[in-house]
Amino acid sequence: MTLGRWIATAGLALSLMPAPALAVVGGREGGPAAASTLMVLNARGGVCTGIVLSPRTILTAAHCTEGGVDLRIHWKDGSGEPVLIAPTNVSFHPEFEAKAITTRRRSVDLALLRLPSTLPGRFAPATLLDGALPRAGTALTLAGYGVSREGEARTTGTYRSAALSAVEPYGPGRILIWASDPQTGGKKPGAGACQGDSGGPIFDGGEDVVAVSSWSTGPKGRNCGLLSQGVLVAPQRAWIDGTLSQWGESASWTAGR
Repeated sequence: MTLGRWIATAGLALSLMPAPALAVVGGREGGPAAASTLMVLNARGGVCTGIVLSPRTILTAAHCTEGGVDLRIHWKDGSGEPVLIAPTNVSFHPEFEAKAITTRRRSVDLALLRLPSTLPGRFAPATLLDGALPRAGTALTLAGYGVSREGEARTTGTYRSAALSAVEPYGPGRILIWASDPQTGGKKPGAGACQGDSGGPIFDGGEDVVAVSSWSTGPKGRNCGLLSQGVLVAPQRAWIDGTLSQWGESASWTAGR
């Protein structure tokens, strides 16, 4: 598929994608660690966000890459021209369950991508947080490249972020974290994740990545604006480090505050 068709297909199909595939609604342009993120596109028109872990490796949501679909890592060069690079390796978390939402089964929705060459120098590896898991009320920041208004594909492609607060609707999480707009508590529509940002970072309030966006809920008839869900990275450190080690790479971790 040509570069033009990749970009056109991604933009057209974004509006047709079902949840999960998240981005930031009710947020602002910009956010923490923008240089540690980029976009992950697939040949079905899917748009997701990826987190740079090293010059050749990307962390994203597994559902963005499953099914043997052709993938491209996407960013714009210094002149604003789009760049599309196919990964050489894709590794799914062994506990990823593609049909977890419909079957109500547990799933660790993470995947690692390896690139054929190093990213440009303007990209900086993210720092993953390894330490105490955030509890209810913890300030978080969710960021990604998806739509700013649900169903409006033309609003994708800009890095945006929103200040959220951790909630525990099913008790303290050890695999997943849930977050909502602190002004609404997930009871009414507010800021959160939406189409286009699965695989994007959820920060601990600073620039350390505590989780990877995976899903969202919305009011009746919609998929965004109530609760945003992410996969906590600290409990998955052994898989992340083990996979990267096999590729001759490593991630940067910091202890919890």
